[in-house]
Amino acid sequence: PLNIQLLDNFGVTLIIDQLSGFFIITNALVTLAVIFYCWSSEKTAFFYMQIVILHGSVNATFICADFISVYVALEVIGIAAFLLITYPRTDRSIWVGLRYLFVSNTAMLFYLVGAVIVYKAHHSFYFAGLRGSPPEAVALIFLGLLAKGGIFVSGLWLPLTHSESQSPVSAMLSGVVVKAGVFPLVRCALMLEEIDPIVRFFGVSTALLGVGYAVFEKDTKRMLAFHTISQLGFVLAAPVVAGFYALTHGLVKSALFLIAGVLPSRNFKELHYKPIDNQIWVALAIASFSISGFPLLSGFGAKVLTSKNLLPWQVVGMNIAAVGTAISFAKFIFLPHQKNEEKIKVKLGFWWAMTVLLGGLIVANAFYYEAYTLKNIIKPLVSIAIGWLAYLFIFKKLAIKFPRVVEEFDHLIGFMSFMLILLFWIVWTQSDFSI
Repeated sequence: PLNIQLLDNFGVTLIIDQLSGFFIITNALVTLAVIFYCWSSEKTAFFYMQIVILHGSVNATFICADFISVYVALEVIGIAAFLLITYPRTDRSIWVGLRYLFVSNTAMLFYLVGAVIVYKAHHSFYFAGLRGSPPEAVALIFLGLLAKGGIFVSGLWLPLTHSESQSPVSAMLSGVVVKAGVFPLVRCALMLEEIDPIVRFFGVSTALLGVGYAVFEKDTKRMLAFHTISQLGFVLAAPVVAGFYALTHGLVKSALFLIAGVLPSRNFKELHYKPIDNQIWVALAIASFSISGFPLLSGFGAKVLTSKNLLPWQVVGMNIAAVGTAISFAKFIFLPHQKNEEKIKVKLGFWWAMTVLLGGLIVANAFYYEAYTLKNIIKPLVSIAIGWLAYLFIFKKLAIKFPRVVEEFDHLIGFMSFMLILLFWIVWTQSDFSI
């Protein structure tokens, strides 16, 4: 690991290690795939400039280890993401972008107050300063990061934002942008053992909340967005292996959002009457198999590695989330497909993007080839089988639609208040923090 301290306590602290390496590789591959996807489109230089700014500021978050540097990087990310969301300049996209910007800025105000309290206690913004800081500092910083990362109920801004953005923007948002909010949480959990149980608790809660919505969702992009929330829970559930899980999720989710952009409909019911092209279905199936934990793809190794690093109280919840994942992506796997005589115009850039993302899923197996033992292979296959059977015999016929009232603008701010109270209670009950 490379640890760089600039300008003593007042400056920037950088840590470059295996954890940040996984996140940076994810950012590089997803950004490259999105540029391939957009290259032959009519996107202007302004769009690509925002992609590059976003790429750089996300990387900055992945190597910073002090609160003020992370704050600056997250604010730049918020502005660049806003400009990408509003790029079409339609009334809808501008509203979605402003909604995202307002929630993001409100969350970062809480974060900034927490960072100032840490500095007041230690005269340093270093992450390790959370130890010995007043409980309110931890609660405020966590609120900002949980909201920015789309975690638990403070992340309910995410489904509308990710589903209404253009497909390449959705791929960037779900593939790497939300991980900029999650990464500091993982780093703090690894640095401070008293932070670890808090992060793990939100990991399990988020995994179950996201998958609970995803299994009933009938819109492809909204289902993927809810599943982003769930998969971020998996990243937080086992901080020590978060980097590898973030890599596999980033590749899969970006691929799925790009594929969703070329499907004949966003509605699962309509897709059962509009068979998709065989080639697109193969790409869709590979990505769905990986995120479900199927062997031969890196999603399998990531799930095995995560399950081996769970605490006993997490196991049941994460197993339920794994079955829910299989149910959700059975919706894609069991879609009708055929060789279309009339060729759908899928641009060459799309296939270059799929080569980068799906190829990455296969190559990433090398990071944890030890996962391939009989015992490890059986458990994910059983989860997938249970999920597929549950989908075919139960969930496929269900027509439950959750109200979207919780995603309304004023409720999003209300949930921040709820999360702040919850965080205060959790932190105050942790005897390790000073009062």
